[in-house]
Amino acid sequence: MNAIILTIGDEILIGHTLDTNSGWMARELVKLGVTVQKMITLADRKEDIMEGLKEAEALADLVLITGGLGPTNDDLTRDTLCEYFNTGLVMSAEVLADLEAFFGKRGRKLTDRNKEQAMVPESCTVLRNPVGTAPGMWFERQQTIFVSMPGVPFEMMEMMENLVIPNIRNGFELPHIIYRHVNTIGIGESYLADLLSEFEKQLPVKLAYLPGLYTVRLRLTACGTDKERLEAILEEQVSQLKVLLADYIYSFDDETMEGMIASLLLEQTATLSTAESCTGGYIAHKITSLPGSSEYFKGTVVSYANEIKAEVLGVQQSALEASGAVSEPVVREMAAGVKHLMKTDYAIAVSGIAGPGGGSPDKPVGTVWIAVAGLDEVITRKYNFGKKRLQNIESTALMALNMLRKLLTRPLD
Repeated sequence: MNAIILTIGDEILIGHTLDTNSGWMARELVKLGVTVQKMITLADRKEDIMEGLKEAEALADLVLITGGLGPTNDDLTRDTLCEYFNTGLVMSAEVLADLEAFFGKRGRKLTDRNKEQAMVPESCTVLRNPVGTAPGMWFERQQTIFVSMPGVPFEMMEMMENLVIPNIRNGFELPHIIYRHVNTIGIGESYLADLLSEFEKQLPVKLAYLPGLYTVRLRLTACGTDKERLEAILEEQVSQLKVLLADYIYSFDDETMEGMIASLLLEQTATLSTAESCTGGYIAHKITSLPGSSEYFKGTVVSYANEIKAEVLGVQQSALEASGAVSEPVVREMAAGVKHLMKTDYAIAVSGIAGPGGGSPDKPVGTVWIAVAGLDEVITRKYNFGKKRLQNIESTALMALNMLRKLLTRPLD
């Protein structure tokens, strides 16, 4: 089964609203074994909606539509669907009862404008909405199913989970679509492709490269009717990648870098602290975004000013004066200082020039020094990430955590 997702709304096209519905629906459809061919965003114009419906019907078995079902004049989806399917509007007693209950529960009067939402296309199957006012609509014509749902995310999700997905699952025999992800860092997309050229030649499944900020995510996709066989094939390919990319893999599937750090620290019953200058606490934020992080993370010192580096972390004034705050000697002392202060097994320290100003010829914007203190050593590295402030902060956090990961996974002598 092939699907096309149509999202309707000027607010999305002008960038005021982020379309989260399409991504959520696509993930749920993949779990069913449905292939999403396209995601199309349409303006609140009858002509555009009609054209989108025609294109979708020509290509897809399933068309999911969100948006444009509200009670205001710019909500055109219902009337356009009536025209498209050459049908009229009729009053739905069930939807009217739902509306009366919805407004009555909230102590509000059901207006004539809201009553209009109980008017539905005569040829559709009504999808009742227990958490909102706009009903959904299910149409079938020849070999294509059309499902129109509200654009409010939680209303759409409720309808999908309780009505649309069960109907699709029960009404069609669908294949299994299974994904495995291998997450790499420290190697560019083109170099990775060269490294895997021979591997790809014998690959029995589809491989996609998904580049990110200093990372590349490899997605392996298998499709078929025998789920156990597909899972075994994917596991074999992942095992081969573990050997080929041993120096670059940091996690698998949906495990983040901070998630991997959490697993390693918990496994070793070790603790961590951070001393952050240019990242302003962002590394600590990423670590503490995970539940249970209090088991291994003690705290951070945001030593943005030099006096905090000296007075709280114990960085020598001579090091600050001789080398500057963005230097190897200073981050070494920051890491040692916070490790001692927090009494942790490991510590991360970062100091850099996030930008867009503050650089110099010998230390341009984007220059960052990172130190990671371990049980009996401190490792350091200098980076130059570029001129974009937020990207520099994100890059620093990622590379600092990766340095810690390498230290935590280093074989014992």
